[in-house]
Amino acid sequence: QKDITLSATLPCKSAKQNLNYMNIKIVLVTFSVGLLMSACGTLTSTTTIDGNNSFVLGNNQHGTFSARLKNISESDIELHRAPIDGGRHSFETVKPGQTIKVNFDKNTALVIENKSSSKASVELFVKGDTGLSMGYKN
Repeated sequence: QKDITLSATLPCKSAKQNLNYMNIKIVLVTFSVGLLMSACGTLTSTTTIDGNNSFVLGNNQHGTFSARLKNISESDIELHRAPIDGGRHSFETVKPGQTIKVNFDKNTALVIENKSSSKASVELFVKGDTGLSMGYKN
């Protein structure tokens, strides 16, 4: 009886061990893919802009990127694109609570203008080239 019980128990332990190894492998692969994806260019930020001020993202040489922006303030904000070699284009107004997605060519900055006298805040989720300069401008 001991031999029968022992031989019946061993395959179960082996199957449990194999399942544990598979779970560990799945966790490691999932972690690795997540780490790789985060290293390949995502940026998340909640940015506050003083009244009558602007925030500029990407006023440097860089590749293409996209941004999902949500206006979490109580007043409108204005967006436009500004190529680093000069000019401005693609003006948009973002209402409070509104979310938009915008794409940017290489070497083109996102300018977020707060034309109200009170502070404004935006949530940004950026994908693509995230080697972007960031700064405020009056």
